Amino acid sequence: MFDRSARLDIESRLSFFPAVAVLGPRQCGKTTLARAIVDSRGAQATYLDLERPDDLALLTDAPMYLKSLTGKLVVIDEVQRAPELFKSLRVEIDDRRRAGEKAGHFLLLGSASRELLRQSSESLAGRIDFLELTPFRWDEIDSDLRRASWLRGGFPESLLAPDHAMSLRWRKAYLSQVIERDAAFFAPRVPGPTLRRLLSMLAYDQGGLLNASRLAQSLAISAQSVNRYLELMIELFHVRSLAPWRGQTAKRLTKSPKIFVRDSGLLHALVDIVDDDMLLRHPVVGASFEGFVIEHIANMLGSQWQYSFYRTQHGAEIDLICEHADQRMAIEVKRSSRPVPSAGFYEGCEVIQATHRWLVHAGEKSAELGAATWSVTWRDVPEQLSLLRAGRR
Repeated sequence: MFDRSARLDIESRLSFFPAVAVLGPRQCGKTTLARAIVDSRGAQATYLDLERPDDLALLTDAPMYLKSLTGKLVVIDEVQRAPELFKSLRVEIDDRRRAGEKAGHFLLLGSASRELLRQSSESLAGRIDFLELTPFRWDEIDSDLRRASWLRGGFPESLLAPDHAMSLRWRKAYLSQVIERDAAFFAPRVPGPTLRRLLSMLAYDQGGLLNASRLAQSLAISAQSVNRYLELMIELFHVRSLAPWRGQTAKRLTKSPKIFVRDSGLLHALVDIVDDDMLLRHPVVGASFEGFVIEHIANMLGSQWQYSFYRTQHGAEIDLICEHADQRMAIEVKRSSRPVPSAGFYEGCEVIQATHRWLVHAGEKSAELGAATWSVTWRDVPEQLSLLRAGRR
């Protein structure tokens, strides 16, 4: 099993919070990680999967069953399947606290975002912490898998498949599952075929500015429906909406968000890219690489950072801005092996007052370009981010 960097984070949070919710797309590794934690605790932990009828039946009288597990860590997988459970969890947590058990009561796993669970989880306010688990990140896999991850994406079953054909078959089946099960569970009135067509259109326009009216016209639905379907896929962790930078400037900035299919493997399945040769010849290759880099950087930096992009009406652009505390990273992504920063990138860096300037590219070497600007090969990004967090870059 791969060592996931999130495990230590989860264990640390369980030592302080009564409940920790690990949220992320289906099949990203949540269950494997949780079972490893359960195995390490032996008889002091119990695992329940709410997609198994027998486990769900145990919670018919949730207060009584949970009371029988006092003193144990209870892991509940696919918790979104039982939204009524959260009130019982609150009561049990408060009872355990009064008995002197301050933390580490429940580990909840869910395939929907905090926003979709908000109404249910509000009863646990002050008792729960949330953590997003993504598919494999670059800092969790070796260099060979990093190379394969652009084509195949980061979902374990896809990335570790025996060949490209089997990987693609898994991703196509996975997309069907997302549309027919996950999306249908939260939005039963959303037509599956329409949602699939929307995802395909987003894939062909990877990284493009959102134009809900154009999408609505092509799909013969309303712009309001497009926005609702899009929001659903964002909350299921399959689409990223990258907001435009909102800082003060006299320049006229683009106001629409950029939309990305988050996992590059699912993107390629949506446009029927089978192997590396086809990827390099496909019109989506540049946008695919940009989204691939942006997604991994955002996943490695985490939710404490804010992400946006900068684009003026005259074409000056920064592909990704990462902000946290007094740090503001400006990142331009180029698939070229010998890229040169554009004048618009430098102009944007001055406007946003960037503290770090990176040109992330597909070449082999990283180097300093001067003017506080670094050329960073995408393979070196995990190490360079580690230096940044340590204050050494």
